[in-house]
Amino acid sequence: MARLNIAPTKSNLLAMKEQLAISRNGYDLLEQKREILVQELMKLVEKVRILEREMDEAVKTAYPAFKRMLMADGSDQVKRIARNVHYDFELQEKQVNVGGMSFSSFDVVLPKPKLFYSMMGTYSNTDDVIARFFKLLTLITELASIRTIVWRLAEEVKKTQRRVNALDKLVIPQTEETKIYIENSLEEKERENIFVLKALKKRTERAATEAEE
Repeated sequence: MARLNIAPTKSNLLAMKEQLAISRNGYDLLEQKREILVQELMKLVEKVRILEREMDEAVKTAYPAFKRMLMADGSDQVKRIARNVHYDFELQEKQVNVGGMSFSSFDVVLPKPKLFYSMMGTYSNTDDVIARFFKLLTLITELASIRTIVWRLAEEVKKTQRRVNALDKLVIPQTEETKIYIENSLEEKERENIFVLKALKKRTERAATEAEE
């Protein structure tokens, strides 16, 4: 790992020590964040699996119910009913907090069931089909919302992992190596200064002795 190209001074040594402490603290915090996000991500993935199973079951019951309605009422009657049925669905945006992070999501607001057709010539399976497809719509919306959060959370996990790796593999080793280099350089300079001072002292003492003679 190449060290930073800076002068081996005491001020730079203090800066490297401070940078190293900050980097190590940042690494610990980011690693904790990564672990929390991964745990939350796994929970959401499991929730997606559950919703997918529920949606599969809803599909398995909704479409057969619709087929039974066609067989019982006939396609012409079903078309007449369908032309009269009008529902407005509202999507509401919301903020979801996951692992200390806020994500935009949405909910579908289902309208209250209404009677758009005459009781004469209709059967209870009409209401049953509408109720089943309402449930299916709710599951589809919830699944889409959670999948969006899962995707964004997975991206955040990747970004956090890259920052953890950068600190662990680059910043911290590079700062540590630079700190050691500066310490060694300052120690070497200190030894040289001591050697020079001793040499000067000996020379001064020798000169004093020669002067006395």
